[in-house]
Amino acid sequence: MLKILSLLGLSSLALFASDGGAVNIPAVIMFFVFIVATMGITKWAASKTKSAQDFYTAGGGISGFQNGLAIAGDYMSAASFLGISGMIFLHGFDGMIYAIGFLVGWPIILFLMAEKLRNLGKFNFTDIAAYRLDEQKIRILAAFGSLTVVTFYLIAQMVGAGKLIELLFHIPYAWSVVIVGALMIVYVTFGGMLATTWVQIIKAVLLLSGVTFIAIMVLSHYGFSFGNLAAEAVSMHPKGDAILKPGPFVSDPVSAVSLGLALMLGTAGLPHILMRFFTVGNAREARKSVVWATAFIGYFYLIIGVVGLGAVVFLLSEGAVYFKDGVIDFKGIIGGANMAAVHLSQAVGGDIFLGFIAAVSFATILAVVAGLTLAASNSIAHDLYAIVIRKGQATDAEEMKVSKRTVLVIGIVAILLGFAFENQNIAFMVGLAFAIAASANFPILILSIYWSKLTTRGAFIGGFIGLLTAIVLVVLSKTVWVDIFHFEAAIFPYTQPALFSITAAFISIWFFSITDSSARATEDKSGFEAQRIRAETGIGADGAVDH
Repeated sequence: MLKILSLLGLSSLALFASDGGAVNIPAVIMFFVFIVATMGITKWAASKTKSAQDFYTAGGGISGFQNGLAIAGDYMSAASFLGISGMIFLHGFDGMIYAIGFLVGWPIILFLMAEKLRNLGKFNFTDIAAYRLDEQKIRILAAFGSLTVVTFYLIAQMVGAGKLIELLFHIPYAWSVVIVGALMIVYVTFGGMLATTWVQIIKAVLLLSGVTFIAIMVLSHYGFSFGNLAAEAVSMHPKGDAILKPGPFVSDPVSAVSLGLALMLGTAGLPHILMRFFTVGNAREARKSVVWATAFIGYFYLIIGVVGLGAVVFLLSEGAVYFKDGVIDFKGIIGGANMAAVHLSQAVGGDIFLGFIAAVSFATILAVVAGLTLAASNSIAHDLYAIVIRKGQATDAEEMKVSKRTVLVIGIVAILLGFAFENQNIAFMVGLAFAIAASANFPILILSIYWSKLTTRGAFIGGFIGLLTAIVLVVLSKTVWVDIFHFEAAIFPYTQPALFSITAAFISIWFFSITDSSARATEDKSGFEAQRIRAETGIGADGAVDH
């Protein structure tokens, strides 16, 4: 089955490369090598995936170092590599704000959450929130929050993948998105978390190697001086020294604080990232995972600025090809700003290195899409179907069947979203996903761990208020109201909703908890001490003591 799907995918790529553009043969070969290799991993993983625990958490058999690499692979998404480098290429300093914001959320996970997540949970972060609260209500809330976050995150990955394949094969963007969606469905349906983990590990190693080579090649032209590189970028960019100043994304204090909160707190609310803490055997390995992940991710974001400025000096050196009426004309760059890093790889390393970076970029997207899809299917099959609908009576086989059917539906939805948001910057779209995660998932998770007075009513009502506030403000902002719905002006004046939606979530949770005097509230509060002891003593979800 996998072989047939692989051949269909490869032949379809060749079939539609018909617009007359010159196809980069080395890039295509490397791209196909990666597809075949990952299909092999998926086939191997399928033979090891026998239960729901195998499908969702790889049986808990991943080491801390391996999981750290996989987390880094999951986190260094299309938004990180393609989106941020493209944003630096376009706006300069603003792109680095995203890079810093994506990184600073990790200390929160390391010091406040990693061990407790592993000690209290089994399959996903909802297990922690539902530990002492009404399980059915909390799982419904968490499922809605997770699915919303996954939806926005998927948009960025599908757009990035579509532009990449469009660039490589000169095929229509729509077909590119369809191909990516089909491959993602295959990986997740057959391989589950084990296949996803190893694709993420391989992708992380390749991406870190590729970005390091790009940075070295760029800096070698400027005496390995970042200052010289920045000065050259300023002299060539149409915006001049404005690229080293705060731009449209942080043009006022409200936007700056809102974006910072979204990126910092949203990391600790991403379902596909939190899910990875259940793939290790104990709390010590979970903590080790975060340490390694932070090191790899921190290094990556340190050098992504070099890639973005390198794209400025190398790509704009073509002069009029990339200028139009005094501004950058991205029609001269296939795929627009999102593909600046890929074009830069060809400039510094030729066609062969372009092939390598293109394959790695696709691996980046595919690994993240697989993780997102797995998290979404987990929410629907485990939280909604197995716990809420079947009230814990579903068998592993039934749950996995629902999960795999959910993957197919999510794949189709992802393809449709890729069509709708074709021209959006992918780092910006992920920023919105972080805002929703920070407003819906993070408040419930952190308060369920640390606040003894949290009640089911407070969590349920406050969580939905945070989620709905974030969604409504995103829809009313320029991103959707103007760019998608084509109204003349946005109703919500800011592009980032986090400051308002996070505040609404925490205040609502606090108010509806302290005013709750029901019998359920008494039970919720009385269960806090037992939860705290379990979280701190190292008793894992399987009942074993972690050391």
